[in-house]
Amino acid sequence: MERMQLIRGLHNLPGFQTELAQGCVLTIGNFDGVHLGHQQVLTALNSKAKELGLPSVVMIFEPLPIEFFAPEKAPVRLMNLREKLYAFQNTEIDFVLCVRFNTQFANLTASQFVEQVLLQGLNVKHLVVGDDFKFGKQRQGDFAFLQQAGAVHQFSVSDMPTYDVEQQRVSSTRIRTALTGNESGTPNLAEAKGLLGGNFSFYGRVIHGQKLGRTIGFRTLNINPKRTQMPVQGVFAVTVEGIADKPWPAVANLGLRPTVDGIRPSIEVHLFNWEKDLYGCHVQVNLEQFIRPEMKFSGLDALKEQIALDAEKAKAFFDIA
Repeated sequence: MERMQLIRGLHNLPGFQTELAQGCVLTIGNFDGVHLGHQQVLTALNSKAKELGLPSVVMIFEPLPIEFFAPEKAPVRLMNLREKLYAFQNTEIDFVLCVRFNTQFANLTASQFVEQVLLQGLNVKHLVVGDDFKFGKQRQGDFAFLQQAGAVHQFSVSDMPTYDVEQQRVSSTRIRTALTGNESGTPNLAEAKGLLGGNFSFYGRVIHGQKLGRTIGFRTLNINPKRTQMPVQGVFAVTVEGIADKPWPAVANLGLRPTVDGIRPSIEVHLFNWEKDLYGCHVQVNLEQFIRPEMKFSGLDALKEQIALDAEKAKAFFDIA
């Protein structure tokens, strides 16, 4: 399989003119979580691209439109950009076009978007969109607008009906609710997994931390989640991929580390029966079971005691000594 290629910004499209000379099959969206609904869209995109013998392209935005227009109302992301690209790499997509969502882009009318981006920039031959897709300044453009434009400019459009699990639409919002546990406060990982098509996970690089874990007998991997907010917090039994030939069992704390006055989100992972240093490694941390919410302890001794209990619970989940 050819590796998916990333096109960073509309200004870099001319560098891909050769690959897009015959046109492309495109979809557009936020794809936060790359959940089962998104996966349906990507499957339709790839099968249409194969049918037409053209490359498949996914257009995403940074920041997300709602983060640009109303940052205070923007929901916490399920995935940062790196995690999203990592998820796309495991599909058959040929190109991801990451568009900088700024004032200039936001001010494009629906007609300008079709003319400048879809036709001049991407030479679109077919477009796959969700049935509620809106675009252009003041969200003037919709599915009907695209169909009319397609009839004039010789590209076709297909819409994807919403994808349901248990008679309810699969959405990033529904996954966020499952992860926070909503009123119960206990993350429903099984529900999230059922909507995502796999474990909820974080992807990141192992960095140097405060080395506190060593002093209390629990060495940890520190992973910077590159987020200002976390979609889920607490202590979990997890598996870590990217360090061995199989997922490795561990216990992890996700959140702000209140006992040591943490202020930015972090992921700390204690691997069971593991000695090697992993600084610089890119790893994937899969949430397997919720153990408890994040708590503030009176001091390091109380924290150490609790971590020992958490580790025992995680080991019991994995059935390891």
